Amino acid sequence: MTAPRRLLLALVGCLLAAAVGACAPPAPQVSSAAATAKVPTQSAEPPYDIRPLIEPGHKYLGVAFNGSPRATAPVTAFADKAGKRPNLREYYAKWGDPFQPDVNRAVWDGGQLPFLVWEPFSRTAAQIAAGQDDAYIREFADTVRDYNRPLALSFGHEMNGGWYPWGSKKTGAADFARAWRHIHDLFTDEGAGNVIWVWSPNVINPVPDVRLKPYYPGDAYVDWIGVVGYYALSGPTTFRTLFGPTMTEIRRFSRKPFIIAETGVQAGESKPTEIADLFAGLRARDDVLGLVWFNLKKEADWRIDSGPLSLAAFKKAAADDSFGFDVRKP
Repeated sequence: MTAPRRLLLALVGCLLAAAVGACAPPAPQVSSAAATAKVPTQSAEPPYDIRPLIEPGHKYLGVAFNGSPRATAPVTAFADKAGKRPNLREYYAKWGDPFQPDVNRAVWDGGQLPFLVWEPFSRTAAQIAAGQDDAYIREFADTVRDYNRPLALSFGHEMNGGWYPWGSKKTGAADFARAWRHIHDLFTDEGAGNVIWVWSPNVINPVPDVRLKPYYPGDAYVDWIGVVGYYALSGPTTFRTLFGPTMTEIRRFSRKPFIIAETGVQAGESKPTEIADLFAGLRARDDVLGLVWFNLKKEADWRIDSGPLSLAAFKKAAADDSFGFDVRKP
């Protein structure tokens, strides 16, 4: 049979079959890669947009407690005493610890932005910068990304002081800055864009010979500058003298907003006055986003209720409308 005749018979057969629904076009060939590819679902959440939290219209009223950040009782007790619920909760985690999404989600659902202070006790900055813990960092970043809620994160706080192994006595500034950039780059690679990066030096008063700029990883790697400083019985007793010199030095190399990442006033006769001074200093500067009060009795009594006059002073200062807002609806 000739080829044209075979073609004509095939066409006729197909037309007849189509009349009873038996002739269908061949199924398209699908590559194995396409067959196994994940299809995005409509229920997947979009990446969280942290930008409104980086420079909000009101100031943060933050707090740090002992114990797990999952515990809600300390927050409730603090709010009952202070007359206002905190909206930022700082806690500490050791290098090597996993990120706990359920714990951080509980903090967020309770109305506080989680603020994790990551302490590299078990690795040097040089080792981190060289990639020795990349698998850990990537896993941590993946979990943070999938948590998909905001997280403030500070690596190696008070690096200009000499009291931590990552501090100025044991770690070079260049190694610290390289480690910071390396961690940040790995988070970026993993798509963890829900992090507010907080670079947290101690106030320079006790370490005036240690320059801050060499420790700074650069504006592209930092969202907030979280200055740590306390009103102790000895030392500066005003916002201007406690925080001013450090802020002045930092303004020579960065315009990023400040947050007081740890502070408190030591128990004593001057505590009520110094609490009022702290809040007045915060209100006076638009480039300071708020504070984290270290509400612990550790080495000294920093708690807001160390005395009735101190508590009254804190409650009065915190009542100002400048402080506190709903972080879930900034």
